[in-house]
Amino acid sequence: MLINPKPVIVENSYIKDYEKLYKDSIENPEAFWENIAKELNWFKPWNKVLDWQYPYARWFVGGQTNIVYNALDRWLKTDVADKTALIWVSQDGTDKKYTYKQLNDEVSRFANGLKSLGVRKGDKVTIYLPRIPEQFIAMLGCLKIGAVHSVVYSGFSAAALKNRVEDAQAKVVVCSNSYPYGKKTVESFKNVEEALKDNKTVENVIVVKRLETTNIVFPATNFKFHWWHELVAKQDIICSTEIMEATDTAFILYTSGTTGTPKGIIHAHGGYQVGIYLTLKYVFDIRPDDIFWSTADAGWITGHSYILYSPLINGITTFVYEGTPDYPDIEIWWKLIEKYKVTKFYTAPTAIRALMKFGEEAVKKHDLSSLKLLGSVGEPINPEAWLWFYKNVGREQIPIMDTWWQTETGMFMITPVPSAGLKPGSAFKPFFGVETAIVDDKGNPVPVNTQGYLIIKKPWPAMFLDVYNNPARYKETYFEKIPNVYFAGDSAKIDEDGYYWITGRNDDVIKVSGHRLGSAELESAFVSNPKVAEAAVIGKPHEVKGESIKAFVILKVGVVPSDELKAELVQTVRKSIGPIATPDEIDFVDKLPKTRSGKIMRRVLKAKELGQPVGDVSTLED
Repeated sequence: MLINPKPVIVENSYIKDYEKLYKDSIENPEAFWENIAKELNWFKPWNKVLDWQYPYARWFVGGQTNIVYNALDRWLKTDVADKTALIWVSQDGTDKKYTYKQLNDEVSRFANGLKSLGVRKGDKVTIYLPRIPEQFIAMLGCLKIGAVHSVVYSGFSAAALKNRVEDAQAKVVVCSNSYPYGKKTVESFKNVEEALKDNKTVENVIVVKRLETTNIVFPATNFKFHWWHELVAKQDIICSTEIMEATDTAFILYTSGTTGTPKGIIHAHGGYQVGIYLTLKYVFDIRPDDIFWSTADAGWITGHSYILYSPLINGITTFVYEGTPDYPDIEIWWKLIEKYKVTKFYTAPTAIRALMKFGEEAVKKHDLSSLKLLGSVGEPINPEAWLWFYKNVGREQIPIMDTWWQTETGMFMITPVPSAGLKPGSAFKPFFGVETAIVDDKGNPVPVNTQGYLIIKKPWPAMFLDVYNNPARYKETYFEKIPNVYFAGDSAKIDEDGYYWITGRNDDVIKVSGHRLGSAELESAFVSNPKVAEAAVIGKPHEVKGESIKAFVILKVGVVPSDELKAELVQTVRKSIGPIATPDEIDFVDKLPKTRSGKIMRRVLKAKELGQPVGDVSTLED
């Protein structure tokens, strides 16, 4: 099914002819990206657009810049200086607004605070903060003075934090005393105390007082503690932005580490800022008066690229809500869109499905007419969730930009543009200058509508530099599985119209009697039944078939579980995929194990089902 957005979107879009621009960008990608880079500010221009020495790519070699130079400095002598850069809303509904000038002042104060503690260019700073303004100020403050930030998601355990602090050899840790999360209070400082026992590199810990009700006593250690508010109160609002080589490290971001030790993904200043600047501008049709809301967290790459850096580089307002999608009630997102006139809204399929189970009325009672574009990120969006999002939030007038990308890619890689015809559940086609393919395990292209491995053939500007302290893992994980290309680790297929369908991680494939079935595809089949809100599917060892299929299903509010319904769901899946996909077991459940970013942790379900250790569950919501 092809859905074309209303003509008004097409007419106003930057992209009039996707096919022509894509063809031109692939024929000469270096010229394409060089022209985009010229739209940004550089202390010194580059002398080489791309130095590609497989498997390492370095972009804008010889150029000098700084992400903060483009996110803040370049606006200060323009009208944008007085525009709102950040709107932050707390769980209790109070808000804080920062203009570009005010944000720059706060960033400069914090940057000077870091310098007063001896932090210099290249030093590592671990940021373990919840979704509060200080999280973003700290990130910008690090980059402003050339320090390297490593944001660790505030939901991680002490053990997960310890691993990341030690691997990065951080000199400073920035944290909060505690913070509200729904009805809970998270005592995050206790995790920091535990994580830093016996630490050899940390010299200073900066603590944000998020909750006045939490009293903490700084322990006696070989490093020093500082209250954020006391540190920045002493600092000047003037701080020069460090001149960085385009290829210098901007930040390290650790992957979740749910399988094996976490990987420290390194991104640079130059190419990364060019890639995220253009992808947001073109995909979300960015205009000067936009208020962009990504519901992610800066603990993930989405928060780096599309909550903080790219909105500011594009000179628009970024919107952040501290709380969860269902706190204080299931209408909170729609209330906030209505109140603050959000124009572009970017969220995860799991959040959409979680809200679907409460029905449509919670959405319909709110005026969402400010919205101009919707977006999806984090995992493949099943057609049913896409259509619900399109119908109820978009009022059947707004297209959904379903984006595929990764921590390692830094920017959108496969994504629609607003002028494209859309198929619910498809991520459309590659972004400009990005060359992708679906291949078998030998690297040969697979036939149309055949599942294979997703690869990227050529370098792109926001591409990661390396895995921190582990170049062997960089090569082995991403560049040696299939030689001479980037191996994404995702399975996908391309249909007869050239549209890409992401079917899930390669290790989320269930092999039934020799047939490879993606977990995402099976789950989508379950959710196509109107009685189902969410589903998670795992494979279990089977003597005859290799693996059998077991599903964990959350029903919509008011639906009563029964054996008859199980039989109905079996037929739903058989009809959607075929007899080979017949589920052997179905359990009705109230909850699924999810990370706080909304991803279902199938490995936890599988481990519990098979009586195996569940491993690191520090990312779990509950």
